[in-house]
Amino acid sequence: MSYPQNLKYTKDHEWISLEGDTATIGITDFAQGELGDIVYIDISSVGKSFAAEEVFGTVEAVKTVSDLFLPLAGTVIEVNAALEANPELVNSDPYNAGWMVKVKVNNVADFETLMGAEAYESLVG
Repeated sequence: MSYPQNLKYTKDHEWISLEGDTATIGITDFAQGELGDIVYIDISSVGKSFAAEEVFGTVEAVKTVSDLFLPLAGTVIEVNAALEANPELVNSDPYNAGWMVKVKVNNVADFETLMGAEAYESLVG
């Protein structure tokens, strides 16, 4: 599995990229592999503000439903509309077409507290 060096990661298996004060968030290749075939994404949180590590939606796979945790405090400003019709994009392209939400981050400095690729790779072994 690959873990892009330009991203940050969480213990809950989300990845985060940051451009200005806007974070793009999805789940990692490891997470989608553990979940299996993803059949539905439930994120109805546009315009809502969340604290770090609060649940902002769920991802449903054939055998399980998992919560999605927001890695950084902020407000959801966009949900990946393509996932409504094609949730399997999370399986086939988790770091690009399979992104889940964009968030206006409250404190950009918090991004640096997240794991780098090597630390995340050590976590998942």
